[in-house]
Amino acid sequence: MGYDETMDLRVGQGFDAHRFARQSDGSLAAANPGQPLMIATLAIPDAPRLEGHSDGDVAAHALADALLSAADLGDLGSNFGVDRPEYAGAAGRVFLEAAVEKLRREHWEVVNASVQVIGQVPRLAPYYHAARAALSQILQAPVSFTATTTDRMGFTGNKEGLAALGICLLRQCYRPRTIMRTIMRTALRTSRTINRRD
Repeated sequence: MGYDETMDLRVGQGFDAHRFARQSDGSLAAANPGQPLMIATLAIPDAPRLEGHSDGDVAAHALADALLSAADLGDLGSNFGVDRPEYAGAAGRVFLEAAVEKLRREHWEVVNASVQVIGQVPRLAPYYHAARAALSQILQAPVSFTATTTDRMGFTGNKEGLAALGICLLRQCYRPRTIMRTIMRTALRTSRTINRRD
């Protein structure tokens, strides 16, 4: 298959981290129905909750960051920063849907994506399938979801918080500049043909 200059492929990488909320005695603050731990747009029961301007969904945030990065549309902070009150408490799904809409306006579509959550707790393996399904539905593309630990090293290993890495592949079906060049060349050839006839 030859290279088609009207099709562009881009890879994006994103990262996010949030600390666990603590009680006054320093112990982890348990999630509650009003503030559950959110991972990949899913509410994870019986798990400590995360602090954050929004819902603290590290998986959704890292993936949205990767999408924006791949299309050169800034990052999560520049698009949905803490200075934007309308995003206070916003769900991770909101950021993902907004990022996908920004991609569509620039004629990008997601080929596939992957996100990995890093943390000692909670155990996320039981949610792999549901997380993949939820994220794939939002992106309208295959999304892989996994989790790992750092063998008790660092802030995630010390149960201070969670982090996530996201990566994606985008495809742009056409580039406006390429199309414009084609139109200009066609117009120039047509003009030369008419001039020769005259």
